[in-house]
Amino acid sequence: QRHQKMEEAAKQLSDEGIHKNVTSPGRGELSAFPDGTKVIFHYRTALCDGTVLDDSRTMGCQAKPMELILGKKFKLAVWERVVITMRTGEVADFTCSTQHTALYHLVSQSLRNIRAGKDPLEGQRHCCGIAQIHSHHSLGHQDLDTLQANPQPLVFTIELLEVHPPGSFRLDVWAMTDKEKLDVVPQIHEEGNVLFKEGHIKEATEKYYNGIACLKNLQMKAEARADFAKVLALDPTLGPSVAKELRALEEKLRVKEKEEKDRYKDLFGRDAQNTGSSPMHMVASSTTPERPHACD
Repeated sequence: QRHQKMEEAAKQLSDEGIHKNVTSPGRGELSAFPDGTKVIFHYRTALCDGTVLDDSRTMGCQAKPMELILGKKFKLAVWERVVITMRTGEVADFTCSTQHTALYHLVSQSLRNIRAGKDPLEGQRHCCGIAQIHSHHSLGHQDLDTLQANPQPLVFTIELLEVHPPGSFRLDVWAMTDKEKLDVVPQIHEEGNVLFKEGHIKEATEKYYNGIACLKNLQMKAEARADFAKVLALDPTLGPSVAKELRALEEKLRVKEKEEKDRYKDLFGRDAQNTGSSPMHMVASSTTPERPHACD
């Protein structure tokens, strides 16, 4: 019965332009993979001639597995499509037609930026998905520029390491709803305090930064929505314009993230150790008049 299900799944993938070749079968039963499931996997991306573009095991100075929350509309949808056909520990090659790989050059650029400690959106133009497919500005990598100009099938070698059902883990800040961000701030704050008291300044820095970013983001969203609500009350015909401005605000907040994070990192590394004061208190006090970034 398991073999029959595997054959049916393989046929369905083939009908969608994806060919699966299992090189190591994995273990246990196939997970249900509802939306909100967290999957952790290593990947290698290659052209059909074997030329490797990316490999998560050797990528940059921060080589580590990929993590995805299913159902969050990741730009490369085919990765979500293929991992749900895999068992934990399974290794498989997926040869995917161009319809599934058209945006890979942008995903790869973002992942390379992250591995290098840069803003994931650095070097990308902000436009819709269709426009991005046909945009041909340089991505800063010759292989990705070539792929952008000549979209083609790609082979993804995936090793599924872990599967975590919804509710069994804490979401990363970017994946949280506004309510989830608000609920998690006190816990993040306390975890930061514990790390700070134990002398783990770097780890505490990340906790405090995430907590502050959530609060500032929620504050700015609330204030902006209140302001735009007043505008709508005066002139309801401005609804489309208001929606456009809210989207623009979200984008500006994301752009602000790296700048604010670097500033906080410098503050934590210097002043926190010299004064013994809580970084959470220091940053909250020193940045009250400002409105930093979103933590989406």
